Amino acid sequence: MTNLNIFLENTYEDYDIDEVMVHNNIVKMTDYIFKDNAIMSNSCLNKYKYDVVSFDIVFVNNEEIHRINKEYRHKDSPTDVITFAMFADSPEEERYIFDGEINLGEIIVSLDKIEEQSKENNVTFFDELYYLVSHGVLHLLGFDHQSEEEYNFMVENQNKAKAIVL
Repeated sequence: MTNLNIFLENTYEDYDIDEVMVHNNIVKMTDYIFKDNAIMSNSCLNKYKYDVVSFDIVFVNNEEIHRINKEYRHKDSPTDVITFAMFADSPEEERYIFDGEINLGEIIVSLDKIEEQSKENNVTFFDELYYLVSHGVLHLLGFDHQSEEEYNFMVENQNKAKAIVL
């Protein structure tokens, strides 16, 4: 059983969200992902021993994610989610485990984009939120969507993960 330390921060002061409920649901989703052998056996954690996995989730507005997207991805537009997968994207010799804890990185989510896309996709705000957070978690574990097969794997597992809490 892996202990999860998920740090949630809402920097979007004008957007009131029940952080305790959202945090608890993200922990449930992530715990589900970590118990899925098909996911974990193919993840960046596969050959490591650890007791604790941690990562951050930061909620921002469109202006802030636009700035981050432009600075780090050289894309001059807001996006829904950006993942900085520090552990997965590091060379194996630079993947550090301190006192049994692995820090996977950070997921940044635009609450403005969640609101927009939930309306466009005719789903609830939380449906879209959990779908995108699970997307970020899969990126933290080293998954990508460069091929159709990888894309389908991610979408299938994002839908399974969000179904745990909806």
